[in-house]
This record gives sequence, C-alpha cells and structure tokens, in this order.
Amino acid sequence: MPKKLAIIGASHFQEPLIQAAKRRGIETHVFAWQCGDVGEESADFFYPISITERDAILEECRRIGVDGVVTIGSDLGNATAGYVANRLGLVANSDECLLNSTNKKAMRAAFERGGDPSPRCTTAQELEQGGSFDLSFPVIVKPADRSGSRGVTKVFGPDQLAGAIERARSEGFDGQVMIEEFARGREFSFEFISWEGRHHFLAATEKFTTGAPSFIEKGHLEPARLDEATLQRAIAVISHALDSLGVRYGASHPEIKIDEEGSIRIIEIGSRMGGDCIGSHLVQLSTGYDFVGAVIDVALGIEPPMPDGAPKNHAAIRFVFDKDD
Repeated sequence: MPKKLAIIGASHFQEPLIQAAKRRGIETHVFAWQCGDVGEESADFFYPISITERDAILEECRRIGVDGVVTIGSDLGNATAGYVANRLGLVANSDECLLNSTNKKAMRAAFERGGDPSPRCTTAQELEQGGSFDLSFPVIVKPADRSGSRGVTKVFGPDQLAGAIERARSEGFDGQVMIEEFARGREFSFEFISWEGRHHFLAATEKFTTGAPSFIEKGHLEPARLDEATLQRAIAVISHALDSLGVRYGASHPEIKIDEEGSIRIIEIGSRMGGDCIGSHLVQLSTGYDFVGAVIDVALGIEPPMPDGAPKNHAAIRFVFDKDD
C-alpha cells in the first residue's frame, strides 16, 4: 500500500511538493478551494475544500487514513496542516508553535520571552484603546497574520499612520495590525530543517526588494554574501529563536536584517518553507539538498537526511513586474 499524503493548497507553490511526492510513489490528496489551480489536475485526488475549513479537511483525512499532512510556502496552509496533523496524531509542530509562527503578535511575545533580538512593537488595537505610542519613526505597519509583503507600509510620521493601519487591516484575516520600529540593514532569509527539536541550517538567501513603502520582494540570491563569522552568528541567533517559538519539526523560514555594525534583528520566522521558489528550487540548486523531499519525510514521520551545509553552486531568481502588478 502506498503512503498517503494530504497536501494543503493546490497553487503553483504546492506543485513541486505534489510532483516530488508522486515521484516517490506517494499517493497525493490535495485540498483547496476550487479555482482552476494546477494542483487540482496534477493531484491523485483533489478535494474542493477551502484550506480555511480545518475541521472539514480533518474529517476527510481521517476517512482517507492519511500518513502525513503538509504544505509549503504558505502561513495559512501551514496553520491548517498542523491543526489537522496534530489531531490525527501525526508529526507536526504544536498548536502553540503554529500560533507563534503564523501570528506576528504572538511571535513578538515569544521573542521577548526568549530574549531574542527583534524590533520593538505595539498594535493598532492597543493604540485605539488608549495605549501610549513610544516607538521611533520610521515604523513598519503590517497585518499580524499575513505573509509575502501583503499590507506592509513603511511610515515616516504620525500623519501617515492611520492610512497605513487601514491598509494593513484590509489585507489581514483577523484585523490585528502590528506597528514595529523599522530595522535598518541588509535583509536575508535563512532556510532550516528541524527534527525532534534539532535545527539544521541549509542556506542563507540574500533578498532584494522594491524598498519603501511596501518592500515587495523582487529577487533572491543563494548563497547570501555574508562573511563566515557573521553567518555563524546569525545561525546561532536564529536557532535560539526557533526554540523560543517551539519549532521542533519541518522547514522554517527566518527573515532577519543585519546592519552596518553587524547587529542582527529578527523580522519574523515562519515554521514552513519559504515561498518565491526559495525552498522549492533555490536551496536544492545551490546546495544539492532535497529540501522538498525532507519536508515530505518529516510529515511522514521519517527523520530527514542531514545536510552538509556547504554551498556548491550559486542560484538566483528575479521577478519582473511593473508598478501595476
């Protein structure tokens, strides 16, 4: 009998995962709102259930008898995958970890408890309830529960704050809006794979964005241009922060900034693979490590191969768009 893998989401982000599982003879069961995405056709079995309908997916997975539940590149899909896997007794991070790594308010609180370096912050709700504003401008305003630069604005003064809060609120799911001091420096993401609480570094990615006000990512380079001492300091800082969030299993995608003095600030950490083809393509191209395969292993309760950590090639991606995109 082939293993059965539930995959949350059917977009092009999930297609490398679907194909990797099928190449291994694993039966793919894909769940998503039906809208013509590629995974609806490529999956062995497709179920037109929105990824927000956690309990409906849970019941279907229980009926199927899946051996693992997984997604890549999606915070919303990650939260659902973990919810379902935990209730089926399969390998996954805890519900608390999933909250910490998908909700930026909970994430900042976890970093504060753990003593991890991250920007000072408050929420729009706290200000609206009479809280004091003691952050220094410029600040970043963003939804607490979105990724991919959605609803993000750099604000340079009090007169711009209300409009940025409204924009962030319109992009979020639960209406929570984070206001954070702007961290200066070059931006990087790091890719890790974890097994039973042991975190293994895979690759550092240098990010290129459109800059203020929205910081939309327009390209990525691996390996990042970092000296070895700075790289090792960043790995140590991130590994501690992963513990603070409660990450024990699977992919993680920390994003950090490093300023001219070498100070590291954690922007956010997702307990899932990075999007923009970082995890699904660039890691394997630059290191030779089968990151997608490792994520499948973890979901199925199999300890993944350990990486050697040595970059073997250079890999990059560039997104071409204009102001209307």
